[in-house]
Amino acid sequence: MKRTIFALVGAVMFAGSAMAGPQYVDKTGYAVSGYDVISYWDQKQTPVGKKQVKAVPGKASITTEYNGAKWAFASEANRDKFKANPAKYAPVFDGHCAYGVAVGGKVPGNPHLWRIVDNKLYLNITKVVVGFWEKDIPGFIKTGNKNWSKKLKVKPAAKRKVPSFDTAMAPL
Repeated sequence: MKRTIFALVGAVMFAGSAMAGPQYVDKTGYAVSGYDVISYWDQKQTPVGKKQVKAVPGKASITTEYNGAKWAFASEANRDKFKANPAKYAPVFDGHCAYGVAVGGKVPGNPHLWRIVDNKLYLNITKVVVGFWEKDIPGFIKTGNKNWSKKLKVKPAAKRKVPSFDTAMAPL
């Protein structure tokens, strides 16, 4: 009986710590502005210091829900892959800027300013910020993880729009 209680308490504690914070959703109404998060893994990533290829648009007819947000995908296969393991494919810091989180703020991420590091997707807010972040990616990830778990995860999602990104031009 005691083992069952300890197992139940441990499961509840683990589930609580693994839960995400509020997902960043812009005025498109979709996480990552309606871009297909699975497609990032299918694209050739450029070296640090070089511009990444643009994100692949999702379709309004191929969606799922996760972390309180609607996610769009370019194909049903991509949607199904996401549904099988959404925590693996959703951007770190709930779609907020990785550098912003590292320096203590919760600002939106731009779907075209991305990088996969250690099999995790990170977004940044502007090209200038990408330059700062790329100077010490491992260090900013470490600091970002600390800031996220200690204070930022539970704060409301960012409300501001991404600079130099027109949501009217977003897919869907």
